[in-house]
Formats: sequence, structure tokens, C-alpha cells
Amino acid sequence: MSSTNSSGDLQAVEQLSRAYQTMAAELGKIIVGQQEVVEQVLTAMFCQGHVLLVGVPGLAKTLLVRTISDVLHLSFKRIQFTPDLMPSDITGTDVLEEDHTTGKRIFRFVRGPLLPIWSWPTKSTVRLPKRRQRCSKRCRSARSQAMARAAR
Repeated sequence: MSSTNSSGDLQAVEQLSRAYQTMAAELGKIIVGQQEVVEQVLTAMFCQGHVLLVGVPGLAKTLLVRTISDVLHLSFKRIQFTPDLMPSDITGTDVLEEDHTTGKRIFRFVRGPLLPIWSWPTKSTVRLPKRRQRCSKRCRSARSQAMARAAR
């Protein structure tokens, strides 16, 4: 019975290796000279982790993330962090709406761009928060909470 599990594990490792090689080759067509960064980002993705890309402008950080989402056929969202960004802008907020036929008012929750993945229909969205240091500590905290919930 253990040999069956071992062969299944071996096949899974071989499949993961092929997927990595294919993705690295596709990314290498667009991202030139950043093999180590590509390797680290793909490793984090295979481990279902988060990645913080830091660097001077012009190092193709956004291009890398957008290309990864294209290679994996995922949707891509770029979120520009600004000083006036509020925590509710990240996670979402309740909006009061009036039903024109009945005249009743109800609250409807409008999702923010970083609402935890578990409440979304699928896990097929890549999010890229830009210039996170520009927003308040409360916004960074809300983003961290959203990421932590998504990791569960």
C-alpha cells in the first residue's frame, strides 16, 4: 500500500516540476534577467503563500505579476494605495439602497478589492497592491487581515 502512495507522490512531484518548467519558460519570454525573482514568486505560489516585491521603479514588478496571471488564465487587479484610502475601501462597506418599487431601504454589502478570497466565488484573482507605504497604518492592517483570512 505504501508503494502505491509513493508512486502517486512521485507522479505529483513530476507533474509539479513540469508545470514549473512550463511556467518559467513562458515567463522567461516576457521577463528577462529576473530568473531568481521568477523562481521565488513561483515557489511562493506553489506553496499558496503571499509575495512582497520591493524594488526601484522599472524592474518589471507589475509586468511579472500581470504575466503570471495571464499564464495561469487568472484575472488581475491592480490596487493603487493612496493617502486617502480607507480600510473599508480594501475590505468593503455597507451601502444603503432604496427599493423603488416598495420604497423599503436595505443595506447591501459592496465588496472591496481585497476582500478575503473565501467569500469570493473562486480563487482565481491575482491582486497587486501598489505603493502600500502611502496609505495609513489602519489600511495596511486591513490589507494584512484580508490576506490572513484568505490564507485559511
